[in-house]
Amino acid sequence: MECCRQLVVLVDVLLVLAFCGHIAWTVKASSQCKQALSREIRPHSVAITEFGAVGDGVTLNTKAFQNAIFYLNSFSDKGGAKLFVPAGRWLTGSFDLISHLTLWLDKDAVILGSDNPDDWPVVDPLPSYGRGVELPGGRHRSLIYGRNLTDVIITGDNGTIDGQGSVWWNWFKRKTLDYTRPHLVELMNSTGVVISNLTFSNSPFWTIHPVYCSHVIVQNVTILAPLDSPNTDGINPDSSNDVCIEDCYISTGDDLIAIKSGWDEYGISFARPSTNIIIRRLIGHNRNGSGIAIGSEMSGGVSEVYAENLYFFDSSTAITIKTARGRGGYVRNIYILNVTLVGVDTAIRFDSTFSPHPDDFYDPNALPVIERITIKDVIGNNIKVAGLLEGIEGDTFHHVCLLNIALTVTSGSPWNCSYIQGYSAMVSPETCEPLKESIYPNHSSDCYHLSNHLRSSVGILILAISQAQQQPHHQ
Repeated sequence: MECCRQLVVLVDVLLVLAFCGHIAWTVKASSQCKQALSREIRPHSVAITEFGAVGDGVTLNTKAFQNAIFYLNSFSDKGGAKLFVPAGRWLTGSFDLISHLTLWLDKDAVILGSDNPDDWPVVDPLPSYGRGVELPGGRHRSLIYGRNLTDVIITGDNGTIDGQGSVWWNWFKRKTLDYTRPHLVELMNSTGVVISNLTFSNSPFWTIHPVYCSHVIVQNVTILAPLDSPNTDGINPDSSNDVCIEDCYISTGDDLIAIKSGWDEYGISFARPSTNIIIRRLIGHNRNGSGIAIGSEMSGGVSEVYAENLYFFDSSTAITIKTARGRGGYVRNIYILNVTLVGVDTAIRFDSTFSPHPDDFYDPNALPVIERITIKDVIGNNIKVAGLLEGIEGDTFHHVCLLNIALTVTSGSPWNCSYIQGYSAMVSPETCEPLKESIYPNHSSDCYHLSNHLRSSVGILILAISQAQQQPHHQ
């Protein structure tokens, strides 16, 4: 009997230590993210005006940006450099960044994207997509672009990068484009990336697109586009790992955050997943997309996603997983908690009919694996539909777990589920039949929770960025 008491005490102690350890990790990770953002001081700095730039909103400054960055490249092995953009309206076409660079925008600085498509060069499609997302062939390069970089910071005193996307939206709606529209910021094959303390507005297409990247922080940014602007996603981590997104406000015409990993047979072949994605303290709304979306291009796989403290209002959908036959890949180990919703059409949606394909060579028998999705601690008012959860016939989505969800729903049919298997507890209105089996006491181990692997990965993320900024600088 004494042995049993000691065992119970030991278990209690271990549970308390685990709980305290989780709290300590959360606070530590948050403070380290902020420390990583503020610690880097470049020993060399120049202003864009030193290279002939004119901030009148009319003069094209592409050459000035290119020349300034070419000059600063000479300091990449001397501690890196900062390019300062002062107050003004700086019109430019696409330009490349370099490693060990800080692009700093003053409070009243606005970088404006040119409305001439010739100022946005056409580049090859991404290998994980096989073609442009909108049209076969190439795609216009982003306004701010970089590839194969290390230690890149895009920040400032809440300056603005404005893509002036309305001309692109009109061309898209009129179907007069020859190539896929450009993103506002795209970094490829890069590591140690920090984007912070800026406003991004009116992107022609997706706003911030880290693709094939690792160790990325996006913090304290505002992203704005009209609610009817097409495909103006906010932040799209794509085949990237160890990404931290926090303290952002996003209001756009499509998904606020969309996690992706390639398209059909191209994404399957490229086989680079998105994994270890942290999203915290996100506020926003949209008309045509989701607060947080996974997919629909998810053929390389998406896993270990942790999102907490989310507030979505006046929006189409809050949380979405988008996929289809032919996608292949997987979405697994997703943990979303502490979500507040007001005026949202659909709180949770699994859409398995998102069927655009890059070409006719995709494999219709490539079925996605969707499993271990946990959503907990959700409250919502003025919600039309609680959940529209549609798996695929012959490809049931497994271990979907809903816990402590309270929604005020206006629809007479709050849940609609098909080809879904999972569990629930404390869900109102009562969930659909495939999820009615209780999580407790027998199925808590079937529901995904934040793993020690993901907790430690945040520390690894911050450490890796710190090391990238401190390592000897060379090309």
